[in-house]
Amino acid sequence: MRYGIEVVGFSTHYKTFALTDQNNMVEVNQNTTELNGYVDYKFKREKWIVEPSLRLQYYSTLSVLSPEPRLGLKYKASERLRLKAATGLYSQNLISINSDRDVVNLFYGFLAGPENLPNTYTSPNFEQKDLKNVLQKSIHYIAGFEFDLTERWNLNFEGYYKDFRQLSNVNRNKIFENGNGENNDKPEILWADYVIETGRAYGADFVAKYEDKNYYFWFVYSLSKVDRWDGLQWYPPIFDRRHNINIVGTYKFGKDKAYEVSARWNLGSGLPFTQTQGYYQGLPITDVGINVNPIAGNPNYIEVYYGTLNGGRLPYYHRLDVNIKRTIKFEKKTSLELNAGMTNAYNRANVFYIDRLTGKRVDQLPILPTIGLDFAF
Repeated sequence: MRYGIEVVGFSTHYKTFALTDQNNMVEVNQNTTELNGYVDYKFKREKWIVEPSLRLQYYSTLSVLSPEPRLGLKYKASERLRLKAATGLYSQNLISINSDRDVVNLFYGFLAGPENLPNTYTSPNFEQKDLKNVLQKSIHYIAGFEFDLTERWNLNFEGYYKDFRQLSNVNRNKIFENGNGENNDKPEILWADYVIETGRAYGADFVAKYEDKNYYFWFVYSLSKVDRWDGLQWYPPIFDRRHNINIVGTYKFGKDKAYEVSARWNLGSGLPFTQTQGYYQGLPITDVGINVNPIAGNPNYIEVYYGTLNGGRLPYYHRLDVNIKRTIKFEKKTSLELNAGMTNAYNRANVFYIDRLTGKRVDQLPILPTIGLDFAF
C-alpha cells in the first residue's frame, strides 16, 4: 500500500492587449490552492495483479471536492503473454493561455479554470445542461497486451478511449462585448469569454522493442483521433495527428562500450489548420465607427475569409536525426561526454507556415549539425 498527500499553491499574473488598442487590456490575477490525497493498494493473486486506487482532490478556491477512483489490472495468460487494462477518473483546474490560432508558441502559460463560464452548455445531442462547477473532467479507458517474442524482442499493444466530459476553452464565436450586461439578451455563445467543450480521444499504440548489450531498437506506430464539440460544431484540435511513426536505433561499441551511435526517424501525418476560403477588402471603422459608408468608403487593406475550423491538413512531416557519442570515464564517478549530431540529416523541407496574404511558404529547420560536451561529477 502507498499513500500520500500533496499541497499545491500557485499564483498567476497575466496581462495582454492588442497592439492596435492598448487601452483594451485584459488582466487576470489569481491565487489558487489545492489539497490532494491518495491511497494505492496493489495485490497479486496467482496470475492476477490488481491495483485499485483512490485520489481525493480538493480545490479550495472553488470549494469543490473531486473523488477520483482508478483501477489497473494485469493478467498473466502465459509465460510470454500478459493482458492489461486500466481506467480512471481525472480532473484539473488549469487551462492554457495560448491561442490555437498561433503558428507556434515560444511561451506556454496556464491559468486556473475561469470562473466566468456560461451557466449552461450544449451537449453534442443539443441538450442544454447546467454547469455545476468549472473543473475539467475526463474518464480514461485503456486495454492491451504485452508479448515476449524472444528474450530480447518484446511487443506491446494498447488501445485507449478518453471521454472528456467537460473542458474549458476560449470562445472563438464571441462577437459582442460582455459589459454591464448590455448584451445578455443575446445567446451566451456570442458574448461569453469562455465556453464549455466536450470531446473524445481514441486510438492505439503498437511498440516493438529489441535490446541486448550492444544494440537497442525501438519502433512505435500510433493511430489516434481527437474530436472536440464547442456547442455548435465538431472540430479537430490542432494537435490531432492521425498517424505517427518513430524508429530509434542505438549501437554501442569499443572498450567498455565507450562509443554510441544512434539515429531516430519520425514520420507524422499532417496536423489540422484552418484554410483560407477567400479575401475581401476591409473598411477602416476604428475611428469613425458605424458612421462609415460601406459603399463610398475607401478600403485600404485585405481581410481573410476563413474556411471550416481546422478543416484542412498540412503535408506529412518526416525527419531523420543522427548522433555519435564518446564517453570518457575518470576516477570517482567523473566522466566527460563528447557528442556530435545532425538534425534533419537529409534536409527535409517540412512546412512551418504559409503566409495567407502573400502565399509565401516558410519551412522548419534545415539540416542542422551540432556538437557538445557534457561533464558529470
